[in-house]
Amino acid sequence: MNTHADDGWSLVVPLKPLAVAKSRLAAAAGSRLRPRLALAFAEDTVGAALNCPRVRDVAVVTDDAAAGEALAALGARIVPDAPAAGLNAALAYGVRAVRTRRPRARVAALNADLPALRPEELARVLDVAGKFPRAFLADAAEIGTTFLSAAPGVELEPAFGGASRLRHLSSGAVEILLAGVDSVRRDVDTGEDLAAAGALGLGPRTAARWLPAAG
Repeated sequence: MNTHADDGWSLVVPLKPLAVAKSRLAAAAGSRLRPRLALAFAEDTVGAALNCPRVRDVAVVTDDAAAGEALAALGARIVPDAPAAGLNAALAYGVRAVRTRRPRARVAALNADLPALRPEELARVLDVAGKFPRAFLADAAEIGTTFLSAAPGVELEPAFGGASRLRHLSSGAVEILLAGVDSVRRDVDTGEDLAAAGALGLGPRTAARWLPAAG
């Protein structure tokens, strides 16, 4: 964790209650393993982000007590989801919580389901994002979004969910077009997504939970 860097990025990571997170993964993982994988994804995402040299801190917006405890143990700040009005409201609230402490913070929203995330790839994305008022990275399918940033003094204006790539593009955010950052784009909703993340190399917590079950 790089708390010494005054100009570092603050990341905001939203996480649903584990009981309802990653519902589409149940077909591949089963109902008992699914919430444990959802937590493992978030742990590997937050752990990798905190090990990125560009990242000052990570705020996780969640009302799940067990997830909050596990992620706080990694060094994340836990922000209760006070709006309880969906993903984009949670992200906007998380940004306000960050900027209450650091009014001129550079902020970025990052999906919680990036179990193959590599700190060095995230650093490259952040370096490009820092050149623009708002910027985003499309997911591996080039339909959704895994990352959205806002410069100091700029509102995040999150529009995640479904075909968010086009919504973020139409809102004026610059699309980040970088090769070699697959781990930042590979979110996981299905068994096929998890296999693709596995090909990139799963983080330690996801690997510990998934590989024995997958055989």
